[in-house]
Amino acid sequence: MSGSTTDNAPEDEQSGSSETVEPSAETEDEKVAAVRRVSAAGRRWRAAQLAGCAALLAVALTGGSIAFGALRDGGAATVASSSSAVSPGLMASGDLDAGIKAIQAHLRTQPKDFGSWATLGLAYVEQARTKGDPSRYPQAEQALRKSLKLSADNEQGLTGLAALAAARHDFKDALTYADRTLGQNPYSERALSSRIDALVELGRYDEASKTADLADARRPGIPVFTRYAYVHELRGDVRTARRVLEQALSTATTPGDISYVAAALGQLAWNQGDYKTALTDYARALAADDTYLPALEGRARAQAASGDRAAAIKGMEAVVARYPLPGPLVELGELYEDRGGEGDKARARDQYALVDAWIALARANGVNADLDTALAAADHGDKASALRAARAEWARRHTVHTADALAWALHVNGRDEEALPYARQATATGYRNASFRYHRGIIELAVGDKKDARTHLTSALKLNPGFSPLGAREARKALKEMAR
Repeated sequence: MSGSTTDNAPEDEQSGSSETVEPSAETEDEKVAAVRRVSAAGRRWRAAQLAGCAALLAVALTGGSIAFGALRDGGAATVASSSSAVSPGLMASGDLDAGIKAIQAHLRTQPKDFGSWATLGLAYVEQARTKGDPSRYPQAEQALRKSLKLSADNEQGLTGLAALAAARHDFKDALTYADRTLGQNPYSERALSSRIDALVELGRYDEASKTADLADARRPGIPVFTRYAYVHELRGDVRTARRVLEQALSTATTPGDISYVAAALGQLAWNQGDYKTALTDYARALAADDTYLPALEGRARAQAASGDRAAAIKGMEAVVARYPLPGPLVELGELYEDRGGEGDKARARDQYALVDAWIALARANGVNADLDTALAAADHGDKASALRAARAEWARRHTVHTADALAWALHVNGRDEEALPYARQATATGYRNASFRYHRGIIELAVGDKKDARTHLTSALKLNPGFSPLGAREARKALKEMAR
């Protein structure tokens, strides 16, 4: 935190004045470089698409956003977060922007209110999550550190820093801040939730499970229920996960909570290949908030898996037109490739180029995007870059997702003997993930283990026959060739 803005209240973002933080010259240079790389890639795009993409990317130069997202589990969030990092009232009826303006106005008259600085920081984190604006992260950090400067180790400030660290994929720091908060208040719902998230994303599943049990005993409610469910899903206990999420949905009252929990139920059903239930759950989410991005994306994936490719493409095009996130961009690109019509290869390349742009802009705002890089580049980019990113992420944290990403990156680089132990580790917890099973089966086939390859490829398609537009096709092709 630097400069005089730390001692003054923020300016209204519509005024054109500085808010909580001014971007540094270094950050601006990184953003400019990111957009220039996109421009270079864009020269091969059609003119109409170039214009649309340029409009989405240009805002990075003025503190705007490229949507923030993650590539895993069909677009699920990186952590099993609650629907909001800020107060339910601030999120009610989608009034987060209005709430931020109200806090800014309050701080102009009460600049020493440490609680409001913390709330503003949390609101910026939430805005980055829901609206895809990574430029909010430096602003969030400055607001939160201002809060802690005014009142050292206050609970809101510490939990805000935990949420910010998790959003930037710095899960060690997230755990540190959560534990500092719990040292003061063992019943802090936000700190308990952040601790579960961090432990899950660090691959410390036994500790995450114990913390989820503790949180359920201390502070039962939607934030804890959703995390409790995810911990059970990671162990393959889908029945408990769904029961807990249904319980969470029955207690949800705000549109944000209803849409979040219903979409989580949809994702759980989709992972099991139950597309009818998934579509019903996504409809419940969209009835609460018809703009809720995870539900719109999930519905499109479920439509694709159900065989309604036209509706899926239309839906995913609408999603990426608003927020070009890595997950839906790759999904849309693969849907184009699977359709194989005139111009579809070029359309697919456009989506993959935008993934590179998103990653560059996310990194410019302090986000660790190595997992996104590894997953996207392995199939649709530079394979060597995919392996470097996967190794870097594995060095930071050992999870089923990083194990799978490293296994697949090694495979596409022709290093299947090295890949197999990681593929086995990715499937070791019992987590029911068709992509993981597919990757393991293909790697086993590459090392000559046809028996296990057949088992895992068949299992992937039985679990979720539409898990990927291209992956499912490749799994069927491999099984057919082995049957000859």
